[in-house]
Amino acid sequence: MDPRHAVLFEPIQIGPKTLPNRFYQVPHASGFGVEKPHTQAAFRAIKAEGGWGGVCVDYTSISLECEEAPAVSALFWDDADAQALGITAEAVHAHGGLAGIELFHGGAHSENGQSRAIRVAPTQYRSHPIWGGLAKEMDADDISRIQREWVEAAVRARDVGFDIIYVYGAHGYLLSQFFSTYLNQRTDTYGGSLENRGRFWIETLEAVRAAVGADCAIATRIPVNGRDGLPGIETDDMLQLISIASPLVDLFDVNVGVWPEDSGTSRYYPEGHERPWTDRVREATDKPVVGVGRYTSADLMAEIVSTRALDIIGAARPAIADPFLPTKIREGRLDEIRECTGSNVCIAREETYNHVACIQNATAGEEYRRGWHPELFTKAANADRAVLVVGAGPAGLECAVILGKRGFDAVHLVDAAPEIGGRLRWVRTLPTLGDWGRVTDYRAIQLDKLDNVEFIPGRRFTAADVLDYGAQIVIVATGSSWRGDGVQPEHDDIEGASLAHVMTPEQVVLEGKRPAPGSVVVYDADGYYVGPGIAELLAGEGYDAHLVTPFGVVSPQSDASLEGDFLRQHLHNRGVTAHRGVTLTRVAESGVTGFDEFGEAWSLPCTGVVLVTQQQSEDTLYRELLADPLALEAAGVEAVYAIGDAVAPRPISEAVFDGHRLAREIDSEDPMRPTPYQRERISL
Repeated sequence: MDPRHAVLFEPIQIGPKTLPNRFYQVPHASGFGVEKPHTQAAFRAIKAEGGWGGVCVDYTSISLECEEAPAVSALFWDDADAQALGITAEAVHAHGGLAGIELFHGGAHSENGQSRAIRVAPTQYRSHPIWGGLAKEMDADDISRIQREWVEAAVRARDVGFDIIYVYGAHGYLLSQFFSTYLNQRTDTYGGSLENRGRFWIETLEAVRAAVGADCAIATRIPVNGRDGLPGIETDDMLQLISIASPLVDLFDVNVGVWPEDSGTSRYYPEGHERPWTDRVREATDKPVVGVGRYTSADLMAEIVSTRALDIIGAARPAIADPFLPTKIREGRLDEIRECTGSNVCIAREETYNHVACIQNATAGEEYRRGWHPELFTKAANADRAVLVVGAGPAGLECAVILGKRGFDAVHLVDAAPEIGGRLRWVRTLPTLGDWGRVTDYRAIQLDKLDNVEFIPGRRFTAADVLDYGAQIVIVATGSSWRGDGVQPEHDDIEGASLAHVMTPEQVVLEGKRPAPGSVVVYDADGYYVGPGIAELLAGEGYDAHLVTPFGVVSPQSDASLEGDFLRQHLHNRGVTAHRGVTLTRVAESGVTGFDEFGEAWSLPCTGVVLVTQQQSEDTLYRELLADPLALEAAGVEAVYAIGDAVAPRPISEAVFDGHRLAREIDSEDPMRPTPYQRERISL
C-alpha cells in the first residue's frame, strides 16, 4: 500500500461502535427491499468482504404511510420485516463490517401506491401532488405518532443486529420538508424560525437516541444546501442546525439537497463535486462526517480524510462498480480498481426494473441468485479448449477476460480495429462521455495481466479465417452498427436516406464525414446518449445543430439515469435547438419533412442529416459459420456462440452482462441459453 493511503484504514469511533476503516457504503436503493432478503444480504455482504467498513441497506420505510410503490424501498413495519433485513446485518458482520439502516418517512413525497394511505406533510399548501392528490397537514397527533413509529423501528433494528441507525431526512423527505421555508408554512412551534423548523428533527433524534443510543450509533442524513431541487434550505442555516443537533448525533451523513445532483452523472458532475457544501460541515461539528462524491481516486480520498474535510468516504455507485475497492487500495492494486463510470445505469436499472445492475460490474445484483463473485472464478470444465473471440467491443472484451480468469489455456481475442473497445472507441470521444471509457480501460489492464489471453488487432475475420484458426470454441462478438437506410422504430421508413448528405453516427465520429457548412439535423429515434452527443459535437464545430426526435422529450432514457434535465439544459447552453414530437418521413437535398405530434406537416431546411434511428446486428459471420456444420466439424470447431449486439443491439451494460454470463456458463449444457437463476419465493 502507498503510505499516503494508510489514513484510509485507520479505525474511527462512531458513538458506541468502531468503524474499522474510512470506507462506508452509504444507504442506497437496490430494488431488493425485504422482498428479496437473501439477494439483499449477498449484495451488501460482498462489500463488507471487499473491505467497506460500514455497509448500509436500502432506505427503509418506518410505516405504511410512507411507502414508495411502484419503486421498491425496504420496509420496516413489523418484526417480519426486521427479520428479513436482519439477514443482511448478520452477513455484513460475518466480514467484520458495521451494518447500517436508514429509517425514513417520505412525507409529501411518499407515493403510497400499494398502501393507499393518506400522505402527510408539514403543510398541505406546499405538498407535492401525486396522482392528483395533496397531503394532509400534520397535526400534533401525527407528529407524535411518526416519532413513536421511528422509535419502534429503531428498536427493531437494534434487536436484529444493526449497528448504525439513521434518522433520515435528505433528498426531499419529511425532515427536509420541515427544514424548508418554502415547504413548511406552519405557524406553530414547528414552523417559522430556524429553531422551530428543526424541532421535529431534534425531537426525533432525542427519542431515537434515548431508545437505542447506548447500543447503536445514531446517524442522520440531511442536506447542507437545497440547491434547485429543495428551495428554502440554506447552507448557513443547516450548519446552525447541525451544531444544535451535534450532541445527539454520532455520524453526520451529508449531501446536497436534490438527488439527481447528489447522484450526478459523470457527464455533468466531476468527482467530489459536492465538496463546496459538504466540506463546510466541519465548521459546525467535531462528530464524524461522511459524504459522497463518486470517489474512486485513492489520492483524493486520502487527502479528504487527512484534512478532515470528511472523516469517512461514502460511496454508493463506486461500491457497486467495485465492491473490493478498499482491498485493492490496501494491497496497492490501484490499477485493478473497477472505476465507476458515473453513467447511472445502476439507478436506471433499479428504478425501471427494481433490480440494481452496473455497466462496469456484471456481478452486481447477481451475487445470490446466480452465485457470482466479482473477484473469484472457478476453472471451467472445458478449459483445455482453445477459444477464439471475434470482436473486442464491450461483450467480447468482458467474455475474453472472464474466460481467462476461468483458466482457459488459450483465449485469442481478435478485432478488425487497431485497438479494443468496439463502439466505445467512438462513444467515449463524444462530448461529456469520456468517463464511459473506463469500461474499456479496466478491461485493457485485465488483458495485460492475463497470460492466457492474447489480443490480436487489425484482423477482420471471414468464416474461412475462423475455420483455419484452430480454435475449438468460437464466440462471435461482432457488435452492431447504426442503420443508414431510413428504417426507424415504430414508424415508416424515411425516404431519401441514401442521399449523399445523410450520415450515420459512425460515419460522423469514426470516418470524419461532415455535411456542408450550415444547418444539420440529428434525428434521434433512439432516445438516449448518441443523438445528443452527435448534436453537441457538431454544434461545437460551428454547425447550426437541430436535434429532432419523435419522443415527447429529448432523450427520455436519460430521465431514468437522473440526467435528463441536466442534459436538456446542457444542450440548450451549447446552442443545440430541440424539436420534440416530430417524426421524419423524408429527406431531400434541401431539408427534411415529417409530421409533428398532432399529425401536422413539419419541415426544416438543412445541409446535412445524421440518422440515429435503429441499430442492426453485424451477424453475418455468425450466420455463415452456423450455415455449414460439416465445415465446422472438419475444422474441429465444437461450438459457435454469439454474444452482445451480434445477437441483438442493446445498451452497453447489457452487452457486458451477456459476455460475462456466457463466460460464466461456457461449460453448461447450452451456453447460449441462460442457466435459470435462483428466485426467492414465498412459502404457501
